[in-house]
Amino acid sequence: MLVLFETPAGFALFKVLDEGKLNKVEDLSKEFLAADSARKVVSLKAFSKFENTAEALEAATKLLESTPSKGLRKFLRAHCDGETLGVADSKLGNAIKEKLKIDCIHNTSVMELLRGVRTQLTELISGLGAQDLAPMSLGLSHSLSRYKLKFSADKVDTMIVQAIGLLDDLDKELNTYAMRIREWYGWHFPELTRIVQDNIHYAKTVKLMGDRANAAKLDFSEILPEEVETELKEAAVISMGTEVNDLDLMNIKELCDQVLSLSEYRAQLYDYLKSRMNTVAPNLTALVGELVGARLIAHGGSLLNLAKQPGSTVQILGAEKALFRALKTKHSTPKYGLIYHASLVGQAAPKHKGKISRSLAAKAALAIRCDALGDDQDNSMGLENRAKLEARLRALEGKELGRSAGSAKGKPKIEVYDKDRKKGAGLITPAKSYNPAADSVLGQTTNSGALDEQDTAPRKKKKVEVEPQEEEAAEVAAIEDKKEKKKKKKKADQEASLPISGNELQNEEPVPKEKEKKKKKKRQAKDSGENVEGEKEEKKKKRKHVEEEEPEVQTKKEKKKKKKSGD
Repeated sequence: MLVLFETPAGFALFKVLDEGKLNKVEDLSKEFLAADSARKVVSLKAFSKFENTAEALEAATKLLESTPSKGLRKFLRAHCDGETLGVADSKLGNAIKEKLKIDCIHNTSVMELLRGVRTQLTELISGLGAQDLAPMSLGLSHSLSRYKLKFSADKVDTMIVQAIGLLDDLDKELNTYAMRIREWYGWHFPELTRIVQDNIHYAKTVKLMGDRANAAKLDFSEILPEEVETELKEAAVISMGTEVNDLDLMNIKELCDQVLSLSEYRAQLYDYLKSRMNTVAPNLTALVGELVGARLIAHGGSLLNLAKQPGSTVQILGAEKALFRALKTKHSTPKYGLIYHASLVGQAAPKHKGKISRSLAAKAALAIRCDALGDDQDNSMGLENRAKLEARLRALEGKELGRSAGSAKGKPKIEVYDKDRKKGAGLITPAKSYNPAADSVLGQTTNSGALDEQDTAPRKKKKVEVEPQEEEAAEVAAIEDKKEKKKKKKKADQEASLPISGNELQNEEPVPKEKEKKKKKKRQAKDSGENVEGEKEEKKKKRKHVEEEEPEVQTKKEKKKKKKSGD
């Protein structure tokens, strides 16, 4: 039995001396603890050395693909006649068996044997030292990494960069040429610009029609709908444009041919770009689309350079000018760049565009790394992440709560806070009930039926009843103030005209005290808003006081007359 072992220096074939030890897998590792015991188990039969680094790189890449290289096939044909071969890869063993008709074995005992050979490799292969083996393995690993990541034939993104640049240039040229046709032909038929909005349809219509006088005879059904065709023919009859000669129309038609040929080439270029994007970056294409993905790659320089950028950089890629202006002026930084044109960001509401662009940039960064550095050529990761982003968008808009956005446990149960309720018991304080006795009532009625009617009546009616009563009370108070002012003037005149004795002062002292008491009562009645019945009683009292004051005034007049007669 032979064992195939791959080294950075070449391929080695070891002869198993004692196959009975392979049955005891547990004890096999003990045999390789020392070099002498390892030589009793296996011995080197043949060694195939690599001539240069290119040969080593080719052999390593073939082994990664589980296929034997050309040098390995020659080596095995020369030394494996009628022998059983132990290999470390079952797929490689199947390929060798199909092509070279050599029986191959791959089991746990072979793997344990290869592990032991690796520990004592420098002792089993004479002339291969550890100081030589380490640089060989390092150089081969670097070459293999560069070949797999950068120089893969399927990962050529230069074509994508050139194609998207040409596509943008074609769009600019098409718009320029189309506007030139509209301006040029508009002198002859200005109404056509308003009737036909599409640039390609406009160019086809001008090329077919030529002079507007031919519009009535031609059939535009292949280019325009019926409604637009009838409107065009009606406008051609009453057009206000100037006349042009045949030479002008010929040049205009040649420009139309240029526009139509450029539009056809643009469609072919877009199909080419779409196929290249699906091959080079399938996951990125599934997330953001062909055009946005190609613009991101072109802006980053290459797919590998873009894979080195974090999600935050991918998010604002294309908005560098706005970013540095915001940093300079200390304003808010932009939320999106080229990624704004992705379909997922376009579907979101304006208030959710920032969140969706951030999530999309994070997923796009992962998809770019998978496309640049991964071995898978399918877009399963991109489609899965797109489904998650769509679920998040629906959750933000309130349509559906996606479980993929970290809500596996569902919505949390939120209870309404009640300060009067304990956790496990009933209410802390009793429920409040309406107290009708606390209502302020203007009139105190003894009739219970009247009270019941006041309680059942709505508050609006009470307000309506209170307003006229307040107006009456205000009018009465104004009349009384006028009377008091008149009385004060009369008394002031009388006191100024007559000398007052001590007896008269004693008689007149209680009068102002009574008036002060009356004023206090009036103020209290106004402040507290007494009822109408109390106001009527005050009116009666005031009338009695006025009647009492009148005889006092008469007595004063009589005294004055007596004094005059005595003098």
